[in-house]
Amino acid sequence: MTTPTQTEPLRLSVSNFGPIAKAEIDLRPLTVFVGPSNTGKSYLAILIYALHRFFSDYAGSRFFGSGQIYPIVRRMFRELPPFDDDNAKGLIDWMKAVFVQVDAKSLPVQSPDFIEPIVRSSLSDLGNFSEVIAQDIERSFGIENTARLIRHGNRTGAKITLRSKPFEYELALKRGKPKGSVISISEEIPLYIDQYTEEMEEVLLWADEFLNTPPVSRGDARWRQDVQIFMCECSSWILSNVVSPLNSNAHYLPADRTGVMHAHRVVVASLIERAPRTGIRRDTPLPALSGVLADFLEQLVGLSEPRRRHTNKNNLAANLEQQILKGKIHSENSETGYPMFSYQPNDWKGDLPLMNSSSMVSELAPIILYLRHIVQPGDVLIIEEPESHLHPKMQVEFIRQLAAVVHSGIRVMLTTHSEWVLDELANLVRLSELPKAQRKGIAGADFALSRDQVGVWLFEPKQRPKGSVVKEIPCDVEFGGFRSGFDDVALGTYNDYAEISNRIGGSE
Repeated sequence: MTTPTQTEPLRLSVSNFGPIAKAEIDLRPLTVFVGPSNTGKSYLAILIYALHRFFSDYAGSRFFGSGQIYPIVRRMFRELPPFDDDNAKGLIDWMKAVFVQVDAKSLPVQSPDFIEPIVRSSLSDLGNFSEVIAQDIERSFGIENTARLIRHGNRTGAKITLRSKPFEYELALKRGKPKGSVISISEEIPLYIDQYTEEMEEVLLWADEFLNTPPVSRGDARWRQDVQIFMCECSSWILSNVVSPLNSNAHYLPADRTGVMHAHRVVVASLIERAPRTGIRRDTPLPALSGVLADFLEQLVGLSEPRRRHTNKNNLAANLEQQILKGKIHSENSETGYPMFSYQPNDWKGDLPLMNSSSMVSELAPIILYLRHIVQPGDVLIIEEPESHLHPKMQVEFIRQLAAVVHSGIRVMLTTHSEWVLDELANLVRLSELPKAQRKGIAGADFALSRDQVGVWLFEPKQRPKGSVVKEIPCDVEFGGFRSGFDDVALGTYNDYAEISNRIGGSE
């Protein structure tokens, strides 16, 4: 069976949003935003982060959990059809079949008929959550009202549209309340489960135990409620495929992360929780703490808590350390409970405090820590300006290592001003068109990325309409890369040099 996420990527369209007049992008495994400053690259990246926050919860416990009080969930519980022992056992047997097919790598698995009404009802009611989506957007940007995100001079408001083969959703940001609506939902949407998670196994074990309870306790209201909860859990797993890839957890590394790494201990964790409406000190007129910065700080602070810290078994972080930093990043708890970050160069016996290390080390340290302790396959890692403080040679190597991150199943989004970043991406895309047997001896041969894995989007400032217009720039074989406009700058400086040299020669 062909699934929607296999046939068509999710497309995001934006109009009159911040500096952006019009944008239409696909969410790819590696998505890159490039263009002049102040054209909306960070605006769009933060918006995508906010949408991930909402949709990862929409397909999870925030809307389906047993402790929630959202009217849509309460209504689902009330409207569920009578569920007897046979139906309950059928649900358990279906989930067991899912795990068997996971082991056999025979996915996706079609959902049972009795769950489909719940999922389709959830999609139909998505328009009722416009204020919840707006709250996530406001928090991520650190603003009080989404009206502030409407492009200056525009009176019609901003519009955000999500399109995939199964459905289309639109959110309008007006001067008043935001308004969301489901434009269309295909009746042909295949509902399925296409991945296995540890959470699913835990729920199945609970459900199997509950199903085997004595019959006298299975006929009461509590038994029915447990069945309903289990059905909603299954529904959330199926729904997550429909809204993929926005259902993934997203992590945002802001452009000013180096300074934050140096000063994170001065920020009190309680202030992070009050973001975005609180500055570092309540009695001073400091700017608000945006949600992306608050979340970044919270993740750093969370590294000091054993219950929240794990270590990924992949070598992504270690490879970055050895190929670029030539040393290791360490994190240890201080007496105050905050983590202390340090750098140990190769062949050194002791550590160097991060604030005393090079700017390149400080810049890459949070990326390494995220890859080692936080980001999981299926997550989205958003990095602003990864080339900051990196020598061009190290920028090229970083992109190769980032390609390995994409191959590990982590989706990546970048904003960049670097010609070296785009040139190496072009090389990796072209490499994918060369048979593996012929790649030997070529730098980056192990990191090739196919064209459908990479999307590069150019933000161009326009006068009519005033604002930036975003368009995809493909890898141009004849040009030799992505036409980002960087070559125009290089040509301009070369022509200036030639003119200066000509005048010097003429005056001699």
